[in-house]
Amino acid sequence: MSIWTRIGDALGALRAGEGLSEVFDRLRTPPERTVGFTIAVIALGAKMAKADGQVTRDEVKAFREVFTIPEGEENNAARVFNLARQDVAGFEEYAARIARMFDSGHGALGDLLEGLFHIAMADGEYHPKEDDFLTRVAEIFKVDEREFRSLRARFVPDAEPDPYDVLGVPHDASPEEIRAAWRRQVRESHPDVMIARGVPKEAVRMAESRMIALNRAWEEIGD
Repeated sequence: MSIWTRIGDALGALRAGEGLSEVFDRLRTPPERTVGFTIAVIALGAKMAKADGQVTRDEVKAFREVFTIPEGEENNAARVFNLARQDVAGFEEYAARIARMFDSGHGALGDLLEGLFHIAMADGEYHPKEDDFLTRVAEIFKVDEREFRSLRARFVPDAEPDPYDVLGVPHDASPEEIRAAWRRQVRESHPDVMIARGVPKEAVRMAESRMIALNRAWEEIGD
């Protein structure tokens, strides 16, 4: 049974009267954890697209760039997206439920925030309400300020990234510490590692831009 079919089953449980809390609790343990994560990603992605007041074609396209929807499963994915994109209300609840699926500081939370930035910038503009949305999600995910600044700098053109922030090291770090941080983050961005920590295969492609940013930061500090 595909992940998208299981999403459809979960939506059926909601329609049958089962509460959102019960559905998510039932999806918390492997392998169903991935289903719960994916449902919430779709919902948060839709609400991210709505944060500036309207959902554009570019934002829908950006969502599809993060999640490859198999032929025949479009309806299940679209039902979640269309339900969630009606308004921004409730995004904090989805974010909080995702946060409870993972340990604090878990890499999957940063992966999801990365995908939300991708959607936010799809129309070429970073709206103040989108910044408010992402800042609040980062707070719920307990993503530290340095990591958030690094993500924003990578996606928002006028936010110049600090290579030390990108690698998550202080400016007085030794060359050995910097190299160790770079190697660790490159290793954590490997597709197999991302999948193992709960990131759906469809979202792993986001690691490509992260790898570029990590290597650029390493080169800048080396220079």
